[in-house]
Amino acid sequence: MGFFIMSERISEHESIREMYSRLKSEGITNVWDRWQAQEQVRCKSFCAKGLSCQFCSNGPCRIIPGKLERGVCGIDGDGMAIRYMLLRNAMGLSTYTYHAREVAKTLIATGEGKTPFTITDVPKLRWLAEKYGITGEMPPNELAIQLGKKILSAISSDSTVPLDLIALLSTPGRVAAWKKLGIMAGGPANEQVDAISHCLTNVDGDYVSLAKTALRLSISCIYGSLIPLEYGQDILFGTPKPHEAKFDLGIVDPEYVNIVVNGHEPFVGMALIKLCRDPLIQERARTIGAKGIRVIGSIETGQEIVQRTSTDDVFVGMTGNWISIEPLIATGAVDLFAMDMNCSPPSLEVYSKKYPTAFVSVSPLVNVPGIDRHIDYSPEKSESQAKELLEIALKNFEARRGKPSAAPRKIQPAIVGFSIESILAALGGSLTPLLEAIKSGSIKGVVGLVSCTTLGNGAHDVATVRIAKELIKRDILVLSMGCGNGAVQVAGLCTADARSLAGPGLRAVCESLGVPPVLSFGTCTDTGRLSILVSAVANALGVDVPDLPIAVTAPQYMEQKATIDAVFALAFGAFTHLSPTPPLVGGERLMKLLSEDLEGITGGKLLVENDMVKAADAIANHIAKKRAALGLSN
Repeated sequence: MGFFIMSERISEHESIREMYSRLKSEGITNVWDRWQAQEQVRCKSFCAKGLSCQFCSNGPCRIIPGKLERGVCGIDGDGMAIRYMLLRNAMGLSTYTYHAREVAKTLIATGEGKTPFTITDVPKLRWLAEKYGITGEMPPNELAIQLGKKILSAISSDSTVPLDLIALLSTPGRVAAWKKLGIMAGGPANEQVDAISHCLTNVDGDYVSLAKTALRLSISCIYGSLIPLEYGQDILFGTPKPHEAKFDLGIVDPEYVNIVVNGHEPFVGMALIKLCRDPLIQERARTIGAKGIRVIGSIETGQEIVQRTSTDDVFVGMTGNWISIEPLIATGAVDLFAMDMNCSPPSLEVYSKKYPTAFVSVSPLVNVPGIDRHIDYSPEKSESQAKELLEIALKNFEARRGKPSAAPRKIQPAIVGFSIESILAALGGSLTPLLEAIKSGSIKGVVGLVSCTTLGNGAHDVATVRIAKELIKRDILVLSMGCGNGAVQVAGLCTADARSLAGPGLRAVCESLGVPPVLSFGTCTDTGRLSILVSAVANALGVDVPDLPIAVTAPQYMEQKATIDAVFALAFGAFTHLSPTPPLVGGERLMKLLSEDLEGITGGKLLVENDMVKAADAIANHIAKKRAALGLSN
């Protein structure tokens, strides 16, 4: 089946539109044509609304409101929709927790001197260790070992005992609300067991109970997996600080040995960068006719690295988010594509046969049909594994050299590396300047843009870029994370020039601080980091999170990690915008719970809106109401 999609259905980005034309001319499968093919057969009456189920042999069952109100087991549409969403959340929690476990193991191995890494941020190591109850003076390496073990222990702690980090890193109001609701959470591993057990046929068909379980699971995810995960990586590789980096497909130069690290974990990429910064290694590349060796980031692995690592002739930046992967390979200039634990599409089976790229899985989770080469990351073996990957890349370049390539030329600079610490540094060491800017109305509010990228509500990255522009022109500061971060970076919104797109108040603040109006805040895992920042602001003002002029937007969510992030935002008390329309809307009582009733329970509120201007208006109105309630001018 062949399709040709009009250019406006392709991408926000010129380089991606260019590569789509190449993919079409070469007749290769691609995400756009596959989306269009699926659109012809998509189940919109039932599946898209969450009103279908095939869990047991009595099904598949479908709900038709007013006609068929229950499945064979008796579950109704509200229960059916939230049960599937709870399972999606459990999948998201699993992969986040897998990542956290890898961080803990790497901390232990690094402390034992068995990795090429070092303990880079010792003050953060001591801070996080203290939160886990590790007291007493000890050398950083020994402390890293103890902290890694504590993180692993907390992941597997009993679900009946709330995680210590919840009370230590949230607000008193959040703790009180969560206790009242009965959703103070324990360790992610056991919360996972409990949550999935709720989903078994004929176990829990109550949509309210299932929704509470989803909220509880999200809290466990943030305080049991995401915060230790990101702070553990800060300890190993450095806390992000603002610096300029390069983005887009133009950073791929066919005259170099190009190693792309793709996925969500930075470990293999960091080991390769350290290895390839050796002048002797670069000289090896030149002896086979290359200008040198470059390590390039892709999607969240790229974000994890680029936020913490200055670019140079070895680490040159990152290409973009997950929809850019097929165009990247089709440039014909990638020598090694190293795939860690997330976001390597199965279509790479076809690409591996057509383009001169060596594909290697560096995670036991990642298995692409037809690609069977594995060098699964082990902290203790990471140095030798990096060397093995390098040899594969060098050999591939020798075979590729002289073959035609078609890498677009565009390169987009962006300022990255905005962590809590670097934001405080830009503010002079305290939150006071930010709070004063909000109080004065120069900044109306702050929105966390925590998003994937999808074709489910339009072209690649168009909705994400649109809402970011709409928000900043309303004097709303944006903190961007996830694949949505890649969207705004490649679109030029993380630059000084983007200040011209901001409203006068936000523009003046950004000019005085020397920052863009969209702050590159990291990956989807930085939801935990963001919660700490928001809690600190609430505590500094003497209010709770739902009282703040803040919101969350996921303008192009896609997968299961995004769903648990969104549910946490609701538990946290944030106005939460979501697009495209999630498979929940068939449950009328469920949607009333999430979009109306929940505001009086946790303070959170769900907005489903696919028009980005209307979504920005709704967010701005919400922020205005919160400002008025705090006695601030609008």
